[in-house]
Amino acid sequence: MRKIFSLLLFTLPLLASATDIETSPLPKAKQQQNSFAETIPAFRATYTLLRKSDPVGKAIRELSYLGDGTVKYHYETDISWLIFSDTRSETSIVDIKENQVIPLSYDYQREGTGRDKYYQWQYDLAGKTATDLKKDKKISLDFTDGLLDKLSYHLQNRIDLINNPEQKRFVYPVISTKGSVKDYQYLYDGKEELILPYGLVKTIRLKREIVEKKRITYAWFAPELGYLLVKLYQVKGGSEQFEAQLSTLELK
Repeated sequence: MRKIFSLLLFTLPLLASATDIETSPLPKAKQQQNSFAETIPAFRATYTLLRKSDPVGKAIRELSYLGDGTVKYHYETDISWLIFSDTRSETSIVDIKENQVIPLSYDYQREGTGRDKYYQWQYDLAGKTATDLKKDKKISLDFTDGLLDKLSYHLQNRIDLINNPEQKRFVYPVISTKGSVKDYQYLYDGKEELILPYGLVKTIRLKREIVEKKRITYAWFAPELGYLLVKLYQVKGGSEQFEAQLSTLELK
């Protein structure tokens, strides 16, 4: 229980002249943001976290649109089980251009039983660099095409599901909190109807397996909710690690 999968949207300002009632053109970044908000509106989803069917905490996944045209994607968990406690928070600030997520910054904080952790990164994909703000260290990146951080790839996956619902394989190059890059792969694993705290939903299921760690993660997404993540289940070495089930969904 020491690793809880980190495991997901809006404003449209209109300016008018008092005399001729003409609208001023929106900045390009704002136009792109508004277009994307039609696909994934700002939202706040809450999840019940379970271990062996017993509630042990909650999680929140949020997406909001910022005034400068960027997107804020946030995920947090709060776990309490026996003598173990764990709270985590992840935030990605991203651009979205032509359905591609472009990470700008990533913050991670973990507190609770064991060692606390904190990471803060900034990315300049055009300049092929990433900066570890905690260590004040800049590193060069060999490639940046499609590169994502450990949270923003969740958003990219949702976009890909919306645009390519028949796709069976998803691969994302993800930069870690140490600056290394690794491919994350998810495979289509079928359809399933679920009864969740949120209600009855029809879903598609993806599977990610890490053979060397003997860990399998299953993720369920609901087409009727714009492919929002509605359930997560992780098994390691044949033993259940945790489960997350959608409880509430608020569109902002």
